[in-house]
Amino acid sequence: MSREILDQWCERGILALVLAILVFGPLATGAVRTLDFLVIQGLALGVMLLWAARLWLDPRPQLLWPPICWAVLAFALFAIVAYLRADIEYVARQELIHVLIYAILFVAILNNLHRQEFMQVITFGLLFLAMLISFCALYQFLTRTNKVPTAGGLLEWLIFRDKSWLVTSPYEHRAVGTYINPNNLGGFLEMLLPLGLAYTLASRLKPLTKVFVGYAALIILAGIAVTVSRGSWISTALALVVFFGLLVWNRAYRLPALVLLAALVVAGFVLLPRTEYFKERVHQLFEGGKINDDKRFDLWLPALRLWRENVWWGAGPGHFDARFRAYRPQDIQMQPRWVHNDYLNTLTDWGLPGAALVGAAWVLLGAGVIKTWRVVRGPTAQLGEQRRSNKFAFVLGASLGLLAILLHSLVDFNLHIPANTILAVALIALLSSHLRFATERYWVRARLWLKLCASAVLLGGVLYLGRQELRHAAEYAWLERAARAPHFFPAQIERLKMAFRAEPLNAVTGYSIGEAFRIESQEGTEDYRQLAAQAMEWFARAQKLDPWDERSFLGYGWCLDWVGRKTESAPYFDRAEQLDPNGYFTIATIGLHYIEIGNFAAAKPWLERSLRLQRQDNPIAQDYLQIIATRLMERATNHTGTEIHAP
Repeated sequence: MSREILDQWCERGILALVLAILVFGPLATGAVRTLDFLVIQGLALGVMLLWAARLWLDPRPQLLWPPICWAVLAFALFAIVAYLRADIEYVARQELIHVLIYAILFVAILNNLHRQEFMQVITFGLLFLAMLISFCALYQFLTRTNKVPTAGGLLEWLIFRDKSWLVTSPYEHRAVGTYINPNNLGGFLEMLLPLGLAYTLASRLKPLTKVFVGYAALIILAGIAVTVSRGSWISTALALVVFFGLLVWNRAYRLPALVLLAALVVAGFVLLPRTEYFKERVHQLFEGGKINDDKRFDLWLPALRLWRENVWWGAGPGHFDARFRAYRPQDIQMQPRWVHNDYLNTLTDWGLPGAALVGAAWVLLGAGVIKTWRVVRGPTAQLGEQRRSNKFAFVLGASLGLLAILLHSLVDFNLHIPANTILAVALIALLSSHLRFATERYWVRARLWLKLCASAVLLGGVLYLGRQELRHAAEYAWLERAARAPHFFPAQIERLKMAFRAEPLNAVTGYSIGEAFRIESQEGTEDYRQLAAQAMEWFARAQKLDPWDERSFLGYGWCLDWVGRKTESAPYFDRAEQLDPNGYFTIATIGLHYIEIGNFAAAKPWLERSLRLQRQDNPIAQDYLQIIATRLMERATNHTGTEIHAP
């Protein structure tokens, strides 16, 4: 077999793997779960190996290196440095792996899949996928089901037969398709809607193909509607205003654009007011005479305060959620995970230089689109039916799809969802590849030294990411087995230890082992002191691995109280309060500490404050406040009851 044929097969292999990544992610809840992203990581390793082979199979290899590549390379290097100085190594490493995979996929798509036939395969494949997911969303909305079919769930079911391939979404009356969050489904669909409309109105496709593409675009629009995501509605509407404005400006597209716009507007005015839930969501947007942000704005101030701790480096890669508790507002008791503003989240995690590099990449992309636009659009005087262009359709649709996600990112975390990020990366790479039609200056001949450097980077990446893949897969398998064992029993502890052996830098696993020993010690058996000592050993490990998690300090302090070393426990509870001063569970546990040392009067205000922070589902504060009231009454009447211990 000749080198040319092998090179063609490698090229097609890259196309197949990239398509698999682009399709699997959205079908697997956005690839936010561990197993789902491990699949994507494995497919990315295949892309890297095939590209490394192509560098040596092609007798005259070239690299397409537009200016945006320098920003991508700079951010990848910055991410490595930020990882090396992060407080929580495990969290930062997971974020670094994401960044490296996104960067590699960007450069790989740019250099291997820029041919027009490949671009059309990717585009039509994504539009068909979005249409199928939109059908699923419409079914969920009409039947009011919150069951989500996912490819990742099916894979889990094949591995662990006691699991269901259906995932339950917490959102009622809102369609999620194959995602978990309807806002993230909206983010995925809004990137593809302008692309479908652009190919319908401005491409050189055959009429029958245009009908199918236009039908897919309308179903995608319906899918966006039933997400009932106000952020997605607004960002889609603004992107479509720009889309139709650009087409109406050009005489060749004016009439079909106006007809389609009029049809969409009429359909919106007729259908939306007839759906009560749509009207309710619109009214909620301005509830009480002000914008109802669903507590999004309450997350922004803590993020800014956290960023100000270290303006240049930020909190650390992926550290917002771990550090949030120190700045938690009183009315937010759940963990947000992200800021609900991608721009602010980037600033908080990566600091000013990281945010500047991301911003520079978007600016360079915009400059490239402007430069490309003049070429793919054609001279104004010659615009007409004969000048319709698939290149123009892609540039128009992809640019406005990215505009939609940028607008939506002001109020959501779409670009922290792997499937949506990878879709955006693919669109950016394919958009950037169109610069070759404007100039030849961005082609770089891959001489021997460059081939050696590129091969070293790709193979080094395969070795590092492959090792991380195996390590994380082993940890995942043991954690899943531990979750199936009886809670806080020796079998579960042993499986957690195996997970920790596979990944010895995960503080959460260390804490879970300590908590299991603590619960077992609480049973009061003869060896309760030895069990408490083992719990403290694991809590201490967790404190070193994640010094910002208050739970390991609470557990350590509880064990000191439990074994009678009550004078030593106060500093640990004080540290827990510093790390989470407004967390209802932390406050309640400190109240239990005072109960344990017999100071009921001191415990009472802590438990009362915990109850104010969380009225519902707070049995510790509710139950022990009643016990305290009884004990204080007994003391007032000089009557002594039995001794109690906090859980």
